[in-house]
Amino acid sequence: FAVSVGYWKDPYIQYFVRQAKERKAPEINRGKLEWEWGHLTCYYARVHGVSYLIKAFLEKTECSCQIVNLGAGMDTLFWRLKDENLLPRKYFEVDFPMIVARKIHNIKSKPPLSKPIMESHSGDSLLIDSHSLDSSRYSIVGADLRFSSDLEEKLKKHGLDVHLPTLLVAECVLVYMTPQQSANLLKWAASTFPVAMVINYEQVNMGDRFGQIMIENLQRRQCNLAGVELCSSLDSQRERLLGSGWENAHAIDMMKVYSFLPQPDVKRIESLEFLDEKELFEQLMQHYCICWASKDSSNL
Repeated sequence: FAVSVGYWKDPYIQYFVRQAKERKAPEINRGKLEWEWGHLTCYYARVHGVSYLIKAFLEKTECSCQIVNLGAGMDTLFWRLKDENLLPRKYFEVDFPMIVARKIHNIKSKPPLSKPIMESHSGDSLLIDSHSLDSSRYSIVGADLRFSSDLEEKLKKHGLDVHLPTLLVAECVLVYMTPQQSANLLKWAASTFPVAMVINYEQVNMGDRFGQIMIENLQRRQCNLAGVELCSSLDSQRERLLGSGWENAHAIDMMKVYSFLPQPDVKRIESLEFLDEKELFEQLMQHYCICWASKDSSNL
């Protein structure tokens, strides 16, 4: 919906949506409307904030790198980077086998998705089965992120090069793992790649009343945030990265990210569904953050 009304451009997301439904007219309830608008704007800030960091890494490495998108779901970043001539040497996606199977089915059945993969492919024949896809520039791997040894084995089988600068992206993924499981994954990444960066987008400041309401709402939908204790503050987010072997770590909430975005575009999206009362929106933005950390043996 956000793409269809113009929050950002993504010509590929339509091929992964089961059914494009028109949003029903919102109830005459200002709080509900604010909440919905806040989420759309938070998504907008997330898309642009994460994209900014990814492109900075690609520019710094001159695309001589690899990206590993953890818990990628129906993400379309590979296709968007190809359109901008910003593909890394190889782009990997990891998710549960069931999710991967659905994504591969969509790719195989929709030429606008399969054609760019074929165009970027060179060398031997492209490998594809129900739970994995491997081309020379793009791979999808079915794996459980809670078991890093199995993850590493599958990624290496698909051409992961531990000596290449590596960017790992996790958007609302680590929070669903226990603190020990996410620590194991972050430690594995920090110890495996000499030159690497990790980007993590998820909740923050979850100890206050607003955070508790968010947790309760998710629990009512049988959605358990197993790692929420690490989302208590920006400091706790930084400390988990530093404690897992990363050399430098940063964390900023989405309100701060929003203030950094190009103001003409911010004004444009605010005019799409204008609401003058922004208190709920600001609270929401202060409960999500982008964190990033690096490990850099070659002073990139």
